Amino acid sequence: MNLQDFTKILRVRWLTICVTTVIAILAALLISLLTTPLYQASTRLFVSTSGGSSLAETYQGNRFSQERVKSYAELIMGETLAQRTVDKLGLGMSAQELQSKVTASAKLDTVLINVTILDESPVRARDIANTLSDEFVAMVRELETPEEGASPDARVVVEQRASIPSNPVVPKTSRNVAIGLLFGLILGIGLAVLRDMLDNTVKDKETLEAITHTGTVGSIPLDKNRRSQPAITFESDNTSIAEAFRKLRTNLQFLSVDNPPRVIVVTSSMPHEGKSTTAINIALALAEAEHSVVLVDGDMRRPTLNKYLDMVGPVGFSTVLSGGVELSEALQKTRFPGLTVLTSGAIPPNPSELLGSLAAKKLLSELRSQFDYVVVDSTPLLAVTDAAILAAGADGVLLIARYGHTKRDQLMHAVDSLNSVGAPLLGAVFSMTPSRGSGYSYSYGYYGEYGVQPKLKERIESSPDGLEKGLEANPAVQPSSGQKRRHRT
Repeated sequence: MNLQDFTKILRVRWLTICVTTVIAILAALLISLLTTPLYQASTRLFVSTSGGSSLAETYQGNRFSQERVKSYAELIMGETLAQRTVDKLGLGMSAQELQSKVTASAKLDTVLINVTILDESPVRARDIANTLSDEFVAMVRELETPEEGASPDARVVVEQRASIPSNPVVPKTSRNVAIGLLFGLILGIGLAVLRDMLDNTVKDKETLEAITHTGTVGSIPLDKNRRSQPAITFESDNTSIAEAFRKLRTNLQFLSVDNPPRVIVVTSSMPHEGKSTTAINIALALAEAEHSVVLVDGDMRRPTLNKYLDMVGPVGFSTVLSGGVELSEALQKTRFPGLTVLTSGAIPPNPSELLGSLAAKKLLSELRSQFDYVVVDSTPLLAVTDAAILAAGADGVLLIARYGHTKRDQLMHAVDSLNSVGAPLLGAVFSMTPSRGSGYSYSYGYYGEYGVQPKLKERIESSPDGLEKGLEANPAVQPSSGQKRRHRT
């Protein structure tokens, strides 16, 4: 994994990182709120020895005091002094409990001892610190005084007494939040990398082309408006999704200039990958270029085109195949110029047998003779065999893969299903790609912008009659009727 891959993971998985970080910060705050506040009271003790009459004796006395300091620090945290303090204050705790609250430390080469007490009560922390220090002074006097009553060799003085602390030292909320933030970021990034490593979905053009062994002919960005209104009004729509379908239309026309595919089956590996919406708008994009197009609902199990386009559903593909009506009676004009729809019709008990019949092949041939393009919306390949049966009799298949949803093994099985029946795969189409932050490039360098070569595009833009000249030089490029009207005006 290089830096670019890591940056892409951060950009794509930012939500995982943010949620993990927020949870870690909230956990740190919760721990701080649930932790019992502790107050710290401190005293400082000074250790000295009897002064000598000479410089050497004075030096030896200082060294003696420094050596005593280490032992005194251990005595302060001992059980004996703790018991004396408990008895003196009448504390409702054992000596062992008080020991856990006491800390004594001495800096190297000094005769000072710092004594700190942690307790839930600030007043009690002060009282314990002062009483413990006083008791230790008395203990040292007892220990260091010779039996014959001479002056003690060392003595301890309380140099600084404790006061009532105003603020608790535990919990340290700011520190806990900072630790939670750092831990959350590290954990979030780790989870993001792990999710990306375990992610088996298709999310880039290279993987899609490697699995399908064909080129990516289109990338359709995610548009939430298509959930309620799948059909795009191309004459007045210049959004990114409309331009993506126009680019897909142009790429289809460039697949085979001499013999372009006219009967096109649109399918996917699994449901909910944008197959029907893609089929509808491919047909509309072709119709916008002033082609006569028929859109056929080849899904006889869960038909949707009649709902999406407000067509009559009971009469359609299945009724024509069963001989119930003539083809001319089943075809329905839409509100979109150039687009005719053949709905699925009544749901038959045997869709696969019906689609694989000779009558189905003849019907597709008849539609081919009447229209410039026949776009068939079929079933998912891994759900049933209907799509593979239709694909075998078509000029080509467009395989839809939903960004971040279609799994690699599902796509492999779908391609194998098409190869097993000898269906020609025209190309793959990415659907519902994120418009930002995906790291996926939506520009296709195969044919230039909308299939127009750069020099030809420059001629079209600069010349008053450049549109007509451009079409003569590049007949595969078909502008929309709206573009023609704008150019004439």
